[in-house]
Amino acid sequence: MNDAQHKGPKGLFDARREERLPASVPIYLVSLEEPRGSERTSTENVSYHGARVISKWSWQSGEESIITPLTGEVPLVGRVIYCLPKAGDRFSIGVEFPNRRVKWDEHSGA
Repeated sequence: MNDAQHKGPKGLFDARREERLPASVPIYLVSLEEPRGSERTSTENVSYHGARVISKWSWQSGEESIITPLTGEVPLVGRVIYCLPKAGDRFSIGVEFPNRRVKWDEHSGA
């Protein structure tokens, strides 16, 4: 099983095949492994088990993060899958939530 596939309560799902929706959800992003502090940022797109997030820092694959929607919801613990450079000294990071299904429409106001 590769990093993008996980066994869930209903069997095998492929996170790379999950529908992604463009959504700018305001969040706080914190690393559990690096003492770089937190940043207020937003998502670029979302799915039930992950999000693509804009960050001012470079992240390592496998690094754990906490994402807290600014709507006052419960923090989400995620794992970085990839980090790609973006224009303007920013990075796009892919974060997965393998053990939790997130209803982003509740966070985005959509």
